[in-house]
Amino acid sequence: MKLQRIAAFAFATVTSAGSVSAGGADLSVFDWSGYEDPGFFANYMAKHGNEAPSYSYFGSQEEAFTKLMSGFTADLAHPCSDAVRKWVAADLIQPLDESRLTNWADMLPEIKEVDGIVIDGNLYMLPFEWGNTGLIYRTDKISGDDITLQLLSDPAYAGKISIPDAASSAYALASLATGNADNYTNLTDAQFKEASDFLRAIHPNMRFYWSDAGQLDQAMTSGEIEMGWAWNQSELNLIWNEVPAAMMRDVEKGIATWVCGYVHLKSSTTDEEQIYDLLNALTEPGSGQYIIENWGYPHANARAFEIADQASIEAYGFADPKSFFEGSLFFDAVNPELEAKMLAEFERIKAGF
Repeated sequence: MKLQRIAAFAFATVTSAGSVSAGGADLSVFDWSGYEDPGFFANYMAKHGNEAPSYSYFGSQEEAFTKLMSGFTADLAHPCSDAVRKWVAADLIQPLDESRLTNWADMLPEIKEVDGIVIDGNLYMLPFEWGNTGLIYRTDKISGDDITLQLLSDPAYAGKISIPDAASSAYALASLATGNADNYTNLTDAQFKEASDFLRAIHPNMRFYWSDAGQLDQAMTSGEIEMGWAWNQSELNLIWNEVPAAMMRDVEKGIATWVCGYVHLKSSTTDEEQIYDLLNALTEPGSGQYIIENWGYPHANARAFEIADQASIEAYGFADPKSFFEGSLFFDAVNPELEAKMLAEFERIKAGF
C-alpha cells in the first residue's frame, strides 16, 4: 500500500532547486507513522541537500503528550487541533510567525477558524491536513443500507471489529452512537455513562484496538475484521488494493471531522529558517495535490483543490468542505476533567471492566 504512494511520487527525487543549505536531516519531526512520505515536502528536500527531515513517531496524541512532558525533544510535532490548547498550557510549543508562512493567505477559511489554531491572538498550529474518522466496512459483507454505528455492538460481529487505541477517538464514536455528539467536549455525567456503556457493549466484538492504521488495513483486507473506526487513508488503501470497502459518510448516521497540523516545539534547536522551509513546503499546493490524490485526505491549502484530480475530490466527498465542518462531530478540545475521565475509563473498558 505504501509502495503505491511512493511510486506515485516520481518528482520526490529533486536534484536541484537553487542553492543548497543545511542538511535536511538536521531538522527533527515528531509525527504519526507515514508522514515521512517525501511527497509532502519536495521543496524542502530540494533546498536542503535532497535530504528528508529526521522522524520519530507516536501512535496517539496522548502518547505524544506524555513523551514530550517526559523530556523528549524535537523541532516540530504533528498534533491535531483538539490537543493544541493542552500543549500550550503545558508550555510545550511556541507561537508561529505568520509573516514567514508563505501559504497562510491560501488556507481554507474554515480551517483558520478552527479552535486551537489561534489562541489568545497567537498562531500556534499551521494546519496541514484534515479529514474524517468514520466507520469503514466491507461492502461484500455488510449492505450500505444496513451499516450504522450501532451495528458495532451486534453479537453477529464478535471478533470482527476494531477501533483506535485512543480514548478521544473512542468517545467521539460513542458520543455519535448515543446521540450526544453536540456535547462531545463537555458530556454530562449521564451522557458520559451512556458513551462508556456503548464502548463496553462493543468491547466483546473487538478483534483488537488498533494503534497503527496499517494493522487495521491488513485485517480488513484479509477479512479478519469487517468494520473499523478509522481514517480516510484506510478507505483509500483498501480500494487501491481492490478490497470491497467504503466509509459511511452519512452525517446523520455519524462521522467525525478533524484538522491536524504542525507546531513549533519549545525544545527545538534547529535554525528557524529551516523550520519555516519545511512548514512552507508542507503547505504548498503541490503537497496538497499529493495528499488528496495519494492519501485520500483533504489539504489545508484551498489552491490544492484547484490542481488536484477533480474526480478524486468528488469521490472522497471534499467538494464542499463547509458541509463536513458543519454537519459532523468536530474534534475540539475536550474539557480537561472530562478528558481525564475518558482516559481512565477507556483503560478499564479495554481491560474488560
